Amino acid sequence: MGQGQRSELPSHHLLNFSAYSTCRQEHEGFLPSHSPSPGRKPAQFMDQFEGKTSFGMSVFNLSNAIMGSGILGLAYAMAHTGILLFLALLLCIALLSSYSIHLLLTCAGVVGIRAYEQLGQRALGPAGKVVVAAVICLHNVGAMSSYLFIIKSELPLVIATFLDMDPEGDWFLKGNLLIIIVSVLIILPLALMRHLGYLGYTSGLSLTCMLFFLISVIYKKFQLGCTVGHNGTAVESKSSPSLPIHGLNTSCEAQMFTADSQMFYTVPIMAFAFVCHPEVLPIYTELCRPSKRRMQAVANVSIGAMFCMYGLTATFGYLTFYSSVEAEMLHMYSQHDLLILCVRLAVLLAVTLTVPVVLFPIRRALQQLLFPSKAFSWPRHVAIALILLVLVNVLVICVPTIRDIFGVIGSTSAPSLIFILPSIFYLRIVPSEVEPLYSWPKIQALCFGVLGVLFMAISLGFMFANWATGQSHVSGH
Repeated sequence: MGQGQRSELPSHHLLNFSAYSTCRQEHEGFLPSHSPSPGRKPAQFMDQFEGKTSFGMSVFNLSNAIMGSGILGLAYAMAHTGILLFLALLLCIALLSSYSIHLLLTCAGVVGIRAYEQLGQRALGPAGKVVVAAVICLHNVGAMSSYLFIIKSELPLVIATFLDMDPEGDWFLKGNLLIIIVSVLIILPLALMRHLGYLGYTSGLSLTCMLFFLISVIYKKFQLGCTVGHNGTAVESKSSPSLPIHGLNTSCEAQMFTADSQMFYTVPIMAFAFVCHPEVLPIYTELCRPSKRRMQAVANVSIGAMFCMYGLTATFGYLTFYSSVEAEMLHMYSQHDLLILCVRLAVLLAVTLTVPVVLFPIRRALQQLLFPSKAFSWPRHVAIALILLVLVNVLVICVPTIRDIFGVIGSTSAPSLIFILPSIFYLRIVPSEVEPLYSWPKIQALCFGVLGVLFMAISLGFMFANWATGQSHVSGH
């Protein structure tokens, strides 16, 4: 779900491992390339670049990279699949993400490159670097949009609580106005900084806020019991109460397996929640005693920890609100609940500080793609930040629900970063002397890429059909 200028273009999550790493990698694009001799393991090439980050801190850093705003939509995803099917799908996405990281680490070992975009250039030439940068920019714009949507949704409730007012009342409590004010007064000044010095603090704050959110969700489940039909304990859905929620059980009875038109948002939301791949190579570079096996262990532990956290959040959130849960789960809780007010404040602080962190790598990528030979220019620096913020604010004002942001980004950039691009890198970069074209590892990588293309096509197809038939409005989320 934040990033600074690690490698060339980090991803979207509430993260970042250290300001030191960011500054160091601003000035480093490649590790020295090598042509592997037959029989030598590719992973050995990274070993000569000794980092200073411990195994545990690397796990923390990669966990920060994985953790993002997608966690708020997981209970909604569970409501439209059932508990067992959701957990099975979540496990599949986690395992596939781990395999994807294995492909990236293998490619990095072969050519000695530390940046996701540079792997694209090595695999597909200059066009590959442009494509990869564009995909990560799209992903980061989606992340910024999801963060601003959280501000749009939650800030009116927080202000109304302090003023003891109705959040739907006065003009100054309108979410669209508030995100513009926050963007101008807080986000823009931070985004205009030349270097992002508070990066490391944002990283720890974000993960702490989400842990606080998880603990609160578990506690509120046992405190509230069944909330279905009790509007005093939860914010009412904005859908008309006369509209049925098709295919869902509206009582306090958990579904193990279920299906409806909204279930096709489930896997995209999960994919959105697990993207961390542009951060893997920079973290690998900083790892103490680096090796492919050691970094894969870091990835496996981080993904396993996030799987547990995501599973607990989704399960307890779903068992609190059942089929009535919205795509932004925090919005379901009472405006006047003190614990939830603290959670809202913590999440708002984290996402507000993360937006400029996400903006930095987008701007840097655009400058490198559009003005590669130009020196730093303050007018250009400011103009790109303004254009990006205006674009994202317009998107957030026009998009009706955060579910649509999760769905579109989770169906486009997420499968590209997790499935399609790593498989292409592996097929193009790993030489035939190491892995023949028809070897089982390359066949696996090809199938993995095809799976990503099918996932993207099916998810987008069903979402567009859902919008065309108006089912998204019937669902009320």
